[in-house]
Amino acid sequence: MAAEFVVVANRLPVDRVQGPDGEDIWRPSPGGLVAALEPVMHGVDGAWVGWAGQADLELAPFTANDIRLIPVTLSAQEVAEYYEGFSNDTIWPLYHDVIAPPQFHREWWEAYRTVNERFARAAAKAVAPQGTVWVHDYQLQLVPEMLRALRPDVTIGYFHHIPFPSHHIYAQLPWRDQVLSGLLGADVIGFQRAQDAASFTAAVKRRLRYDVKASTVAVPQNDAPARSVLVKAFPISIDTTPYLELAARPDVQARAAEIRESLGNPKRILLGVDRLDYTKGIRHRIKAYGELLAQGDLTVDDATLIQVASPSRERVDAYVHLRDEIELLVSRINGDNDTVGHSAIRYLHQGFPREEMVALYLAADVMLVTALRDGMNLVAKEYVATRADNRGVLVLSEFTGAADELRSAVRVNPHDIEGLKEAIMVAVNMPRAEQSRRMRALRKRVIEHDVNAWSKSFLDALAAVSSSQ
Repeated sequence: MAAEFVVVANRLPVDRVQGPDGEDIWRPSPGGLVAALEPVMHGVDGAWVGWAGQADLELAPFTANDIRLIPVTLSAQEVAEYYEGFSNDTIWPLYHDVIAPPQFHREWWEAYRTVNERFARAAAKAVAPQGTVWVHDYQLQLVPEMLRALRPDVTIGYFHHIPFPSHHIYAQLPWRDQVLSGLLGADVIGFQRAQDAASFTAAVKRRLRYDVKASTVAVPQNDAPARSVLVKAFPISIDTTPYLELAARPDVQARAAEIRESLGNPKRILLGVDRLDYTKGIRHRIKAYGELLAQGDLTVDDATLIQVASPSRERVDAYVHLRDEIELLVSRINGDNDTVGHSAIRYLHQGFPREEMVALYLAADVMLVTALRDGMNLVAKEYVATRADNRGVLVLSEFTGAADELRSAVRVNPHDIEGLKEAIMVAVNMPRAEQSRRMRALRKRVIEHDVNAWSKSFLDALAAVSSSQ
């Protein structure tokens, strides 16, 4: 049965796991995209097109977590070339300001085109006449144009969750024009930050020579008037309700106290929560903290850093090397500073359920979000949402999308190690009154501009475009 509203994303919103009796069960996936879109999907006649996360797994459409799911099959070679290759070893580093060198391989590009076409065909088959399709993120940048060719009757939105680079970086991509044309198949193209939208329209003007006025691109069509595409920022957020509810639960609060006790009740707990990714600035954060210990500005009696680094893309070489570097750095700092009763850094290379994350947020006096480049960073918003006590300090990189909104955070340039050290000390020593003033402002912003406000603003823009056609 065709759906009025179809989400297209690289992954389905569920993971296949083995149940207690050995049977296969589908569990909701962690991650910002699923958390952001799940409330939307439960409120519409919708379907979700995506890959199930395992190579060569052919599945019929099914329902899980009350969402209709349409799996797309990828071969092992396509996973290696489309996903691990072009998406995560070409586009990801290029769009994150070449923090790591991107790899350009023609066979990866061909796999990317092939898989994008498969997603477009699945979406075209799933959506009802005059329906709406919302495509998500950098793995599927060609889908809007391909889908429009298959189903010109539908309204198409695209949201880009990661940064979009300035033109002098973007221009390195050998297939730069094809990607721009792919994205311009959408009626509305959303970015996290105004500067990302501006970088995209600048690339369109320079590469394709299309007319751009304010936030509108005029896309030429054969034998028809130009089609208008809206390009603007729609900063994503979180569903604040579960974080507010968990933070108020006595068992979660007790767990937060237990975490402090297990660390020897240091005066201050600093917390970093990231995927193990070179864009997140984990090395810079740990280096700055280690230097503060070495200088005597902090001691392990005063402070402990908890670093959660959840596994990510473990078959990509850059991530293997990053893990080795970080774990060597952590070991050296702990070896130099640990005592029998206190540890400098508690390093956790694993993921945790939401309840445990909220307990960590409640236990943390300082939240360190020091990404070198990030589309948004929802961890910053999760931390703020849990702090109903108006305590705690958010140290936030100016190179995150969240920095545009969370202006009462302690802002930092993570490349500046001395500046990062100063920011950490400001946060550690911040008086309670100032913590409260800043946190109240942060929480007001996050709660008022939650995921429902984000999705409504995007879908309202898409509906306005649809009604004007």
